[in-house]
Amino acid sequence: MSIKSLIISAALISLTACQSTSAPQTQDIELLGTWNIEVVADKPVIDYSPAQLIFADGGKLSGNNSCNNFFGSYSIDGDNVRLMPAGNTMKACVDALMDQEQRVMSSMPTITNAVLAKGKLLLKDEAGKTQIVLSRQ
Repeated sequence: MSIKSLIISAALISLTACQSTSAPQTQDIELLGTWNIEVVADKPVIDYSPAQLIFADGGKLSGNNSCNNFFGSYSIDGDNVRLMPAGNTMKACVDALMDQEQRVMSSMPTITNAVLAKGKLLLKDEAGKTQIVLSRQ
C-alpha cells in the first residue's frame, strides 16, 4: 500500500468518525381523511354500522358514532393524538347502536397516542390500551 493511499484512507476514516448521528425524529401519522371504526372499547362494531371518524384540515374532527353525527377537534404531534368531541346530534336508534355510540363517545377523549400497524390505525389511551381500531375508507 502506498503512502498516498494510506493518507487517503486515513482521511476518509477520520471524516466518517466525525459524522454525527441525529436522534430519530417522530413522523406525524397522516390522519386526514375518513376512517371506519372497526373496534371500540374491545368490542367489534356492529356489521354495517356507519361508525367513522373524519379528520379534516385545521384540526377539525367529525364523523358518525354509530347512530348520530358528531363534531369536534383533534390535535396531533408525532404519535401523540388528542380527540376532543364537542357535540352531536340527538336522534334515537336501536339499543345496540346506542350502546355502541356511548362507547365511541366515551373512548374518544381518552385517546393520547396513535400507532399504524398492518394498515390499521390504533388509537390508544394513556395506559397504552387500544381503545379504537380504524381502517381507511
